[in-house]
Amino acid sequence: MNLLTNSFSPWMAGTGSDADIVVSSRIRLARNLKDIPFPHLMDENTANNVTKEIEKAISSRSFKQKFGKTEFFKLVSLAPIERQVLVEKHLISPDHADGHPRRAFACTEDERIALMINEEDHIRLQVLLPGLELRQAYDIANMVDDKLEEKLFYAFSEKYGYLTACPTNTGTGIRASTMLHLPGLTYTNQIPSLLNITAKLGLTVRGLYGEGTKARGDLYQVSNQITLGLTEEEIIENVISVTRQIINQERMAREVLYRENRYALEDELWRSYGILTNARMISSDEAMNLLSKVRLGVELKILPEIERSVFNELIVATAPAYLTNLAQRNLEPAERDRERAKIIREKLKIN
Repeated sequence: MNLLTNSFSPWMAGTGSDADIVVSSRIRLARNLKDIPFPHLMDENTANNVTKEIEKAISSRSFKQKFGKTEFFKLVSLAPIERQVLVEKHLISPDHADGHPRRAFACTEDERIALMINEEDHIRLQVLLPGLELRQAYDIANMVDDKLEEKLFYAFSEKYGYLTACPTNTGTGIRASTMLHLPGLTYTNQIPSLLNITAKLGLTVRGLYGEGTKARGDLYQVSNQITLGLTEEEIIENVISVTRQIINQERMAREVLYRENRYALEDELWRSYGILTNARMISSDEAMNLLSKVRLGVELKILPEIERSVFNELIVATAPAYLTNLAQRNLEPAERDRERAKIIREKLKIN
C-alpha cells in the first residue's frame, strides 16, 4: 500500500504562508449520526452499521467526482506497525491506532482529506495542508462535510449545535490547529511563557502527535480548546491571530539568538549538520533534535540551502514505525538507527 510506504505527504511540501515556521495547518470536524449512541456506548452491530453508512457515503459517485478516489479500510485489517505509520503521518490519532474492531479509516489518494471512523465520535474529518492555510483547509473541510451530509443524518441541536462525545467539542465541532517549528523560542527558554499565554487566550499547545504527546524536534501544535458559543470563523481567526503572534515571537527570538550568540550558534549548527551528514547510526530523538538545528541553520542562511520539504518528510521517514514497516520485518534498535542515519545522509545530500 503506497500510503504506508511513501514517506511524503502533500502537507510536507514546505509551501504556503509563513512556511519557514508553520509546517502545516489542520482543520478537524467532529460529527455523529443522529439517534445513534456515541462510539464508546455502541454495541458491535451498531458500530458495523455506522461504518457501512459512512463507507457508502464516501464511496458514492458524487463524492468521488468531487474529491477523487478514497481508500477505506477497517483498522483491524492493518498490522499494529502499519497503524502506527498512519499516526506518524498525522492521518490518525494515537488513540485510534489501538485497532479496536469497530474502528475504520479513510483518506483521499493525495492524503489531504482523512476520516477516522468510530474514534471518540462517529466521524473525525480532517484536512491537512502545508503552511499557514487554515482558511483554505476549512473551505475544503466544509465542502467534504456538506457532501457527507447529503447521505448522512447528523446529530444536531438547535440550542447546542453539533453533538459530540466530549463536551469541549460540542457546538461547531471544529478543531483548528497549526504545527510550528519553534527552535528560537526553545533556545531562549520562552516556551513556558508561551504555554501560559496561549492557555489564557483559550488555546492549547501540544506535542508532535497531539494530545498527551511531547514536543520533538522543537515542533508544537497550537489549537483551540473550546467550540461551544463560537462560530467556525471566530475559532479559525483566533487560531490564525495567535499563530501569527507566535511566528513574530519566533522570528525575533531567532534574530536575538543570532545577534548575541553568532559564533557559538554557527558552531553548534555546523556541528549538527556534520553529524547528520556523516553519522552511521542515530536514534530517533537525536535525529529530530539535530534536524531541528539544521533546519534553523538553513533558514538563517548559515548552512547550505535544503528544501523545507526535505525536513518535513524526514519527520516521517526517520520515525520508528515507518522504518520498520519499510523493511517489512522487525528491526532491532541498532538496525533502525543505521537505516535512519542512511536515509538522513541521502536526503541531506548537497548536489
